[in-house]
This record gives sequence, structure tokens and C-alpha cells, in this order.
Amino acid sequence: MSAPSHLASHPASHPTSGPDPLPLSGATPKAGLRRILVVEDEPDIAALLHLHLSELPAEVVCASDGPQGLALALGQGPWDALVLDLRLPGMGGLELCRELRERGQRLPILMLTARNSELDRVLGLELGADDYLTKPFSILELQARIRALWRRLAHAEVSVLAGKAPGELRFGALHIHLGQRQAWLEGRELVLTPREFDLLWHFACQPKKAFSRAELLDQVWGYGHDGYDHTVNTHINRLRNKLGAGYIHTVWGIGYRFEAQA
Repeated sequence: MSAPSHLASHPASHPTSGPDPLPLSGATPKAGLRRILVVEDEPDIAALLHLHLSELPAEVVCASDGPQGLALALGQGPWDALVLDLRLPGMGGLELCRELRERGQRLPILMLTARNSELDRVLGLELGADDYLTKPFSILELQARIRALWRRLAHAEVSVLAGKAPGELRFGALHIHLGQRQAWLEGRELVLTPREFDLLWHFACQPKKAFSRAELLDQVWGYGHDGYDHTVNTHINRLRNKLGAGYIHTVWGIGYRFEAQA
């Protein structure tokens, strides 16, 4: 995989760009810093991602293949974000994403994909990734996407503490708890990714209101971009599969709305 042109313009300066970029087992996380796991097999790209994500600021740890990334994700968490390349040796990014979600890992996942790999992007979103960037991309956009993921989580926590949002909502058999970022249907916990939970909470706070895809991108994802409609569509489909029929309805010509069930 060659380095994206926007990334290649920056000099590589990475303290862990040698053959083994991983910290010593049991290394203590730096106090007060968010933690980002990067899984990228190209050393130059991994070095640049480490350099610029550290500027957020954050503690950044890099893995060079799928199995290494999975071991770190499960064994050295918690992580505040995972930046995941899809073309990895040992275990592909899609398989790694699926494995993490099946094990109940809710950390935000941002995929890095090739510009012409629409199928991979759709599959990644279907498997539980929260967002994606196509190569080549700018460092500023990458940083903005990570901040947007964190901003949604922080906004929800502040709203609950300040009393600006209800701590929980109930709609018949559906129970949603904002503080715990969990939802249950008929007493069974729904396994939701961070973005799926944000989307469900956004709908549930304003039942019967119709939202366009552009509004959802802006209000739930925190940005608006042409060509990202299928990101919304994919997350809607995943939510519908988990909730069952009757909660999220298509409003033809507009978008979607949430209908509360008695």
C-alpha cells in the first residue's frame, strides 16, 4: 500500500517506526490522555498517523498486522478510538472489526479505505465501524473526524450531568439509558456501536420528527459531506435489524423518523 499523497507531504518522525512499534507489555497509559490504537501495516503511514494523531493530543499505539491489533484492542484497553486500515496481513480489517463487535467492544472505529473500494466501506459500516476516510485524505480531516467521535460522547455525558437531557427513555419494550450508553429491548441488551447508540438516542429524543440524511450527518456525525448518504443508510439498516420493525420509518422524499411504540 503506497502512502496517500496528502500524508506523504509530511516528514516521518515517529518514535516507534522501527520493526516493532508496540509498547512493552503492561506499559502504563499516560495519565489524562485519550488513547488511540492505529492498525496499519505500512510503516511510513503508521509513523505519520502516530505523529499527527498525537497532536490531538493523544497517546497513540500502533500495530502492524491484524492479529497484533486484535490482541492490543482486547488486552491493553480501554481505547478511545481505533483507526483501522482494511488491508492488513494475518487478519483483514473487516474481520478485525467484526471480531471486536461480536465480543461487545464499543470503542469508536474509523476505517481507512481506498477511494475505489465502495464495497469495503459498506461492509465495514455493516460490521460496525462508526466512520471511514478514503485515501488520500488530509491530516486535518482525519483529526476532525476523531474529534467529532469524541465530541458526541462528551456532549452526551455533559447533557446528562447538567440535566439538559433525560438520563433514560422508555418506549414500551425499548429502554435506552444515556449515561450507561446502553439500550434494551424486552429486557435483552442491544449490542450497539457508539454511532448506532448516538443515532438511536437522537431519534428517541425527538419522536415523530422527520430527519433528512444531511441533517443526521450534521447532527449525529458532526459533519456534512456530499456522497456520504450511504453511511446514514447503512447505520439505519443496522438499527432496524436490531430493533425490529416498527421503530424507524422511512419518510419518502425526506428521510427517516422514529415512532414510539406503546
